Amino acid sequence: MRFTSRTGPIGSSTRARREAPSSVTGRGGTFTSVPTKTSPPPRSAARYSATRRRRSRTAVTTATALAAGASLLLPLAAAAPVLAAPTPNPSSSASPPADGKGKPPKQPPSRMSTVGGELLGRPGTQVRPEPGAPALPEELSGDSWLVADAESGEILAARNAHWRLPPASTLKMLFADTVLPKLPKNQQHRVRPAELEGMGEGSSAVGIKEDSSYSVHDMWLGVFLRSGNDAVHVLSSMNGGIAQTVKDMQAHAEDLQALDTHVVTPDGYDADGQVSSAYDLTLFARSGLQKADFREYCSTATAQFPGEEKPGKKRETFPITNTNRLLTGQGVPAYKGMAGVKNGSTTNAGNTFTGVAQHDGRKLLVTVMNPDIKEPNQVYKETAKLLDWGFEAAGHVKPVGMLVTPKGGADKPGGRTAGQGGQSAQASVAGSGGDGMWTAVGLTGAALAVLAVAGFVVNRRHPLPARARHRAPAEPQPQPGQEPDGKPGAGDS
Repeated sequence: MRFTSRTGPIGSSTRARREAPSSVTGRGGTFTSVPTKTSPPPRSAARYSATRRRRSRTAVTTATALAAGASLLLPLAAAAPVLAAPTPNPSSSASPPADGKGKPPKQPPSRMSTVGGELLGRPGTQVRPEPGAPALPEELSGDSWLVADAESGEILAARNAHWRLPPASTLKMLFADTVLPKLPKNQQHRVRPAELEGMGEGSSAVGIKEDSSYSVHDMWLGVFLRSGNDAVHVLSSMNGGIAQTVKDMQAHAEDLQALDTHVVTPDGYDADGQVSSAYDLTLFARSGLQKADFREYCSTATAQFPGEEKPGKKRETFPITNTNRLLTGQGVPAYKGMAGVKNGSTTNAGNTFTGVAQHDGRKLLVTVMNPDIKEPNQVYKETAKLLDWGFEAAGHVKPVGMLVTPKGGADKPGGRTAGQGGQSAQASVAGSGGDGMWTAVGLTGAALAVLAVAGFVVNRRHPLPARARHRAPAEPQPQPGQEPDGKPGAGDS
């Protein structure tokens, strides 16, 4: 397999990203290279844009079904709570979060939560450009979206950040952040028939079978890669049942100060009153990414999942591929530096997505909810545009708000003051041995023997989980009752 040494930077233009050696067309499990060298001196936004436009087309030849590449994520430390920003009661929204059928309202409320900053409570797009700032991308049709610096917690721009909308499977980030620490990953569990009951019609599934045994590790792969509601139901049963898990998730959301969120189902399946917001979903992702297992699962492109146990026969496995298309490059170009987090799609929610990516040491979180443009993979296209904008705009815009810390989160020395919505907020970056809460991780891939992956890890103390798989198998076969990704049905996909 041949690799080109010249690749566009993470956050490059749409053209550059499409021309970069990213993935095998129509196949999953590939990453592109994350630069591991020291970043060049900063350039102005105008020069950066001009340089990107001058990039020549890169020729790419792929001779086999694998290109291994990059994942990043090391633990995050949250920004400090907003000062003097009132914390509203989530039930006191100026307009109902949804109609009687669980569908979102047509227009955002005139007043929304101001958790994180006063500007975030206003409807419409909020951005505070300074000289040299690029214009926001055109054709952003999401009902709600948010771009935040994952490290400092600064929100670079947002639209209807606190609009309470159906979340679809992005709610599984809260499920994982709540339940994952409670269950040992090597624990084996034999699935009882009752544990698979009660899933909504059309639910996505990884293919768990009753009376077969699975490890907790395998079931989490089913949750993150295939958005398997069957895996969610079994793990919820192990956590004390659906009702207990919903209660735990709601309590954890409140601890995170995610006050727009009301949990009804642990899997994100459409339910009356089940809502979250772009702001809250970003909080869930940021909290989850502090956990090594969470990072492993959300950055895994492909894996082998156990098949049904049959007496007297050897148990087989089948490939599963992550439905995060910016990670695998299925249907859209793989985004350089993408490392998670979670996508979703239901009838009421439309398409939702939260993603995290890195460029030269800067890490951005982007959440997009329900694009109005109904084209295939539109939620990923808009996410990629916002990531491109965010990497170019960083340093040229004033933050419009902050991602708050969990309740009881203590400020640490060395915080810096950032303007937000006309108010002051203290941003505390918790270092780790002086390296900061994130340490740049670059991975360069190569095909070794039979589709093996070799990673070059810059960080010495927190290497990328070795279990992450980046193979490119044949197109996965849909599991029974599963909605194809990107085509909302009655249930979640």
